[in-house]
Amino acid sequence: MYPDRELIRLAAYKAALQRDIALRRVECQVLAVQVAQPLEWLDRAVAFWRRLSPFARFAAVPLGLLVKRTVFPRVRLLRSLLRWGPLIFGAARGIRSAAKRRSRGNPDEVAPRYRHRH
Repeated sequence: MYPDRELIRLAAYKAALQRDIALRRVECQVLAVQVAQPLEWLDRAVAFWRRLSPFARFAAVPLGLLVKRTVFPRVRLLRSLLRWGPLIFGAARGIRSAAKRRSRGNPDEVAPRYRHRH
C-alpha cells in the first residue's frame, strides 16, 4: 500500500507534530498560570473583604475622618458639609417640590387662553 520510506517520513512527521503539541501545551499551561495570578490575588482580596465586611462598616467613618485629618489637616470642608449640608439639601428639596407643584398647576384653575367664553 505505502512504500517504507513514506511510512518512515510520516512517522517522523507524526513524532515531530506530537513534540510540538506537547511543547504548546506546556507553554499554554505556563501562560495560564501567569494569567491566573492576578485573579488569584483578587479572589483572596474579595474573601478577605467578606470576612472583614461587618466590621468595616463600623470602622469606615472614624478611619475616614482620621485619614482626612492626617492628609488634609487645614481643610475644613468636611466640617462645613456636615454643618450646612442638611440645610442645603432641605432647601433644595423644598424648591424642587414647589417647582413641581407650580408646573402641575391647580386642576381647578384653567389657564386664561384656554377658558371657554360663554
